[in-house]
Amino acid sequence: MVLEFKELTQGQMLDPLKKPPITKVQLVKYAGASGDFNPLHTDDEFARSIGMDGVVAHGMLIMGFLGEYVMQLAGKTAETAHFRMRFGAMTRPGDEITCSAIVEKVYEEAGAQYVSLSLKAAKSPEEVVGSGQATLRFL
Repeated sequence: MVLEFKELTQGQMLDPLKKPPITKVQLVKYAGASGDFNPLHTDDEFARSIGMDGVVAHGMLIMGFLGEYVMQLAGKTAETAHFRMRFGAMTRPGDEITCSAIVEKVYEEAGAQYVSLSLKAAKSPEEVVGSGQATLRFL
């Protein structure tokens, strides 16, 4: 779903992005891409030695999912003017993350058109792994 300014209304729920289950291979690849080789993300034995049930996903991977979602919404009609995120619950291999957004505000300022979005990345409606806000400026 690419956003069109004239079709947006405050409170509108946008089509979600559902990611496939997180895998251990994905976590190892993300460690290589990001340079974050903390064994908490790649080594189950290490994770258990510090009291975890096993490895957990990088928080920044979840931020990347939300960023991907915002960019899909923007398409070629808008650009990101602001993006922020807070981390929530831990994400583990096998978790399926759904990114969603609600339109907070549709407005014009200094001749430009904007939409503010409330963002959520969740394993389930009760378990949010990340939340945030993005503002898109329409081109």
